[in-house]
Amino acid sequence: MKVYVSGKITGLDQKEYLEKFEAAQKYLELHGHKVMNPASAMFTCTAGFGAEEYLHVCYAMIDVCDVIYMLDNWQSSQGARKELQYASDWRKRIVYQDDRTQELGFPVVYA
Repeated sequence: MKVYVSGKITGLDQKEYLEKFEAAQKYLELHGHKVMNPASAMFTCTAGFGAEEYLHVCYAMIDVCDVIYMLDNWQSSQGARKELQYASDWRKRIVYQDDRTQELGFPVVYA
């Protein structure tokens, strides 16, 4: 499956969020998935663009994926919340890294 990784970036230092996203990417790839990692992609395409503008790029990544994988820190991120809502609106499968972070009202599939 093609999987989009979603989680908190804003407010974390670069090393912290890159490690978290890259660990999720490696885990998913080890299980045979193709992964869209917005944390690594943002360095090549965000110069001069704000978070709201980059969100449109993230939506395009979600469009081509089957699943959105919510990292355990997603709830404290406005961007990740918007990505979750977008994925839900488009009826994408939603998988939570940690089932304790599940939000009511969204479809659930656990990793």
